[in-house]
Amino acid sequence: MALMDFIKKQFIDIIQWTESGDGTLAWRFPMQEMEIQNGASLTVRESQMAVFVNEGQVADVFGPGMYKLTTQTLPVLTYLKNWDKLFESPFKSDVYFFSTRQQVDQKWGTPQPLTIRDKDFGAVRLRAFGNYAFRIADPKLFHTEISGTRESYGVADLDGQLRGLVLQNISNAIAASGVPFLDLAANQIQFAQALSNQLAPEFAKIGIKLETITVQNVSLPEELQKILDQKIGMGMVGNDMGKFMQYQTAQAIPKFAEASGSGSGIAGDAMGLGAGVALGQVLAQNLAQGLNPNAAAQAAVAATAPPAAVSADEVIATLEKLGELKGKGILTQEEFDAKKAELLKKLV
Repeated sequence: MALMDFIKKQFIDIIQWTESGDGTLAWRFPMQEMEIQNGASLTVRESQMAVFVNEGQVADVFGPGMYKLTTQTLPVLTYLKNWDKLFESPFKSDVYFFSTRQQVDQKWGTPQPLTIRDKDFGAVRLRAFGNYAFRIADPKLFHTEISGTRESYGVADLDGQLRGLVLQNISNAIAASGVPFLDLAANQIQFAQALSNQLAPEFAKIGIKLETITVQNVSLPEELQKILDQKIGMGMVGNDMGKFMQYQTAQAIPKFAEASGSGSGIAGDAMGLGAGVALGQVLAQNLAQGLNPNAAAQAAVAATAPPAAVSADEVIATLEKLGELKGKGILTQEEFDAKKAELLKKLV
């Protein structure tokens, strides 16, 4: 009866794995209650490793090559399963294959801005993204910590865990680098190196080797980017406050034109332009008073001085221009008459 049971048993004589290229990291060879024949062939290809697990314990790890499974190649099985007794004891072992090739172009990014300390700005919230590549370096550790007894374990199963490690260590990497944000954005290679130094030990804890990591972009949220643009603009004009006021006035004119804007066309443009010019005059006067202590007194004297004489030709030319504006509907009859009376008084 024991002999008949032995004959009915199914034995495995070739153990191998041909990767399908679907991102599988770990794959369990299908036993299906079959037993491994003494002297069976184990083939481990380049970019693979195999782990022999017996009753939940890792018995051995095989690198690339071809192996004959005997009590000489697996001495631990000699006393575990008595191979010399024609499998009279059940031989329930599992073989797990692991892909050790690089898993490239894995994406990482900050779904929300991260707040970090910065030498120049005190604190900034930044976004960053890039990619990285990794490989399984310690299949035994990866098996015991991550993949376990699953039939198959893929890159997609590990993606969330690795992304979390990247995001968790970004702030520490930036702090360790000591690079201000402006230099960080300009030197992404240095940022990537600091991030790699921070992440490599964390990946190693689960049997993974971080091969490369790149930083493709570092940016600020939109509202902080506007503040940075203003700071850059001030840096470009330096100590020339006159140019800075001109720059500010030019920036303000379109906004005032839009705000004045229920009126469209020439009238709206004129109102916006007038508001922008007025703003520029106020800024210039305030600046002059700040730089010149006597500016306020000079302005008071100028205000009390009699108006300068105006020639008849100038008055007539101005009235003609005002008449054109009235004809186009820009000035009302009342506005034209008031301005005309004001100009005529200057001739008296």
